[in-house]
Amino acid sequence: MITRILASSCALALSAGAAMADYSLTILHTNDFHARFEPISKYDSTCSAEDNTAGDCFGGTARLVTAVAEARARSNNSILVDGGDQFQGTLFYTFYKGAMAAEFMNLLGYDGMTVGNHEFDDGPEVLRGFMDSVEFPVLMSNADFSGEALLSDKLLKSTVIERGGEKIGLIGLTPHDTDELASPGPNVIFTDPVDAVQGEVDKLTAEGVNKIIVLSHSGYSVDQRVAAETTGVDVIVGGHTNTLLGEMDNAEGPYPTMVNNTAIVSAYAYGKFLGELNVTFDDDGNLTEASGQPILINGEVAEDAAVVARIGELAQPLEEVRNRVVAETAAEIVGVREDCRARECAMGSLIADAMLARVADQGIQIAIQNGGGIRASIDAGPVTMGEVLTVLPFQNTLSTFQVSGETMVAALENGASQWEEGAGRFPQVAGMSFTVDPSKPAGERVSDVMVAGSPIDPAATYGVVSNNYVRNGGDGYGMFVDASNVYDFGPDLADVLAEYLAAQSPFTPYTDGRITVVGE
Repeated sequence: MITRILASSCALALSAGAAMADYSLTILHTNDFHARFEPISKYDSTCSAEDNTAGDCFGGTARLVTAVAEARARSNNSILVDGGDQFQGTLFYTFYKGAMAAEFMNLLGYDGMTVGNHEFDDGPEVLRGFMDSVEFPVLMSNADFSGEALLSDKLLKSTVIERGGEKIGLIGLTPHDTDELASPGPNVIFTDPVDAVQGEVDKLTAEGVNKIIVLSHSGYSVDQRVAAETTGVDVIVGGHTNTLLGEMDNAEGPYPTMVNNTAIVSAYAYGKFLGELNVTFDDDGNLTEASGQPILINGEVAEDAAVVARIGELAQPLEEVRNRVVAETAAEIVGVREDCRARECAMGSLIADAMLARVADQGIQIAIQNGGGIRASIDAGPVTMGEVLTVLPFQNTLSTFQVSGETMVAALENGASQWEEGAGRFPQVAGMSFTVDPSKPAGERVSDVMVAGSPIDPAATYGVVSNNYVRNGGDGYGMFVDASNVYDFGPDLADVLAEYLAAQSPFTPYTDGRITVVGE
């Protein structure tokens, strides 16, 4: 039995005195799946086989297959769509690129998806290969891709599907700044989302289509802007900001969020939820009712045995990836918890420096990594990708954001607050230095905070890079949750570390005094 997160659905009457509607549709939707074919933990990272057997894991394609089948059985008229970013996030993507996503999306029977920014991570070539493999339309309205031969004859701005005897228009939407977030190449020119959507709505309406759904990988705030500034859009299926809507904890708004007569929905990320929106249209195509809930895909949802077997088969070649040598190190890179959760450790400095180097050209000045996210050392000699993944097994992504100097000091105080317990919140840093006095009360332990050699200014704004777990409040870093200019969806931290090590190979481990612990 699928756990229902929204205790009761709320039908929204959108037009007083409307005649009995003659067309109902269930819109099943996912977004930001990020190659999470295997189950995930409550932290959205790798979940062990033991925990999965115990029912403590979420998502995974084998559960999603079951959840979609059960949702379809509840409706006599449904579609399944995706809000983008199927690509990137696990070794499955690293090894198979878009092929594995295509196989399972075809199995699930998707009716359409929009292009997310991560679909461009490996250029138009990989996106084209994916589009050639899927059995449904891939959409992107807000870009001129006529000059990109790999896309111009395949990618669509919008399309029309038929379901239950009615035509439904689907429009794709991609982040306006995708050229800064990914690698679409020089031949794709991104444009304003509002103008693009309205242009496709007008075209579809002229063709007699009066039920229109936008598949948007532009984020919750942009979705609300599109709904407010366009006419003719009935539903927006969102993505990009990993937004959870509903009445559960951590939800950012109602499900659906109504803006004018447009229903906006989103289902978080990583296959943890399946969105299920039930809509009704009158004879003129006006949306008269919209209700639903995101369904939590937890351990109570049975895994499809054939899919489990297929994913196990596809996982076998990943052992080759894990054995691939990425660098050499002249000495052991120490990453033991006794060090990384109490003082500067060589692995912590390496990871923080790798993060900062990756985004320094974006105006980022500080890197912070929780010591508890560092799970192993690396022996001297060849460094394999498997060793890197053992150090950083959680599939965390790079997050960039801005906070004040005062907030940054508060973050360091949090990191030092459970020093005597060896807590995982202890911070490893780059671009800054500080002193910790464990003899003082928690909240008063940090001093001498320097950024780039100068004392930190509490009133100044600093660019920070961390992992998405810390940025979203993990390990007590709640002060980062309301940061500004947040982007949580960078590359996998393990890939960042591997690439940095490769560039530094042969690598010599170091500590350089960036963290001073009084009494040591």
